[in-house]
Amino acid sequence: MNTPNIEQTILRNLLTNEGYTRKVIPFIQKEYFEGVYQKLFEQVLSYTAKYNKLPTSEALQIEIDDKSNFTDEQYRHVVEIMPRLFDEEPVDETWLYNRTEKWCQDRALFNSIMESIKIIDGKHQKLTKDSLPDLLTKALGVTFDTNVGHDYLENIDERYAFYHAQEEKIPFDIELLNKITKGGLSNKSLNIALAGTGVGKSLFMCHIAANSLIQGKNVLYITLEMSEERIAERIDANLLDLPIDQIEHMSQEMFSNAVNRLKTKTNGRLIVKEYPTGTGNSNHFRALLNELKLKKAFEPDIIMIDYLNICASSRIKMSSEGNSYGYIKAIAEELRGLAVEFDLPIVSATQTTRKGFSNSDPGLEDTSESFGLPATADLMFALVTNEELEEEGNIMIKQLKNRYNDPSTYKRFLVGIDRSKMRLMDAEKQDLMKDTPTFDKTNQGEDQKKFDEWKF
Repeated sequence: MNTPNIEQTILRNLLTNEGYTRKVIPFIQKEYFEGVYQKLFEQVLSYTAKYNKLPTSEALQIEIDDKSNFTDEQYRHVVEIMPRLFDEEPVDETWLYNRTEKWCQDRALFNSIMESIKIIDGKHQKLTKDSLPDLLTKALGVTFDTNVGHDYLENIDERYAFYHAQEEKIPFDIELLNKITKGGLSNKSLNIALAGTGVGKSLFMCHIAANSLIQGKNVLYITLEMSEERIAERIDANLLDLPIDQIEHMSQEMFSNAVNRLKTKTNGRLIVKEYPTGTGNSNHFRALLNELKLKKAFEPDIIMIDYLNICASSRIKMSSEGNSYGYIKAIAEELRGLAVEFDLPIVSATQTTRKGFSNSDPGLEDTSESFGLPATADLMFALVTNEELEEEGNIMIKQLKNRYNDPSTYKRFLVGIDRSKMRLMDAEKQDLMKDTPTFDKTNQGEDQKKFDEWKF
């Protein structure tokens, strides 16, 4: 007597329950099945894709007979189980759906582990050991997502609730940064500061890290430029409210007491991790996050990456022709994917172009190496300084892209800066300057302006 199993149950319902089939078939891979069940599933998949309906018992039998890829033993097995595959036995829909999802998850994980063993043994033809974290992550992420989109006219209540929901954010301690982001940094976002060398990219990120820590948040600071100790020194200057050059002159007792007092003011933790320049990628960062959770029970609320352009891509290699557009765009997409996966904001920075370094009014076109970066970021702004601003103790922030809010509101504004203490603050006097749209500074924009001047 033929004893039914989960594969047979799934196949039977794929052949007799059209509603079930249309729900689950997009999520089931042929690799989940074994032996003759895999070949039968291929026949079902091929038939439904071609004719947009379920095959009858007769049609399936003809398709099987027409194929030469069944061994004699497999064919005998098919003949044995075929009568059961078209028995329309009643089954609880919820149980069936949940059981199918669990089976897919188990099979995906099993296949992933087996593939990982091949990679470790050096027997895989395509993948290397760098692929292991991504391989297992995808297997663990298998799920049935039946959401087919937001129905604008029907999902009114859901949309209204979304508009009025209190979104979890990490606020700044700078008033205008909070205004342009509607209260701070959102989870699942990539936020980029654009600046030239020495303008204050690392200072900005160290300040955000220090402020987040004081709020009781867990902060992970990944550095690919400076050492872990140098980053910690800048954060010390910020939190201890001391010029950075005085920290090394503190006695060990004074320094320990000062840091211990900080511990009483926050429940948060700060981890600084250094990677060699140009080597750290999203797979390394993902592995670090999992290791920190396992070994230190540490799960960050925000990640700082100093900085994006000197990260590596986990998917593609840098082109020998120096095509940095696709490479930097890939890094940005991978980091934003990491932010979505771990449900937190990521803050990073990028360099200006050589032309943008001397530009007192930079735009998106001044992004170094790739215009694909601003296309991926949720928030992007330029940090601008000059002699006049330095004398006043200010730095200018100019919005370049903003998915949180209207970027034309507070397009450019001033923020106070104390470089000796690595701190930012609200400017004493605010100058909300008007802005020339980036389009007007392009050749096409200049031509359009000339045309407009001649129109009657």
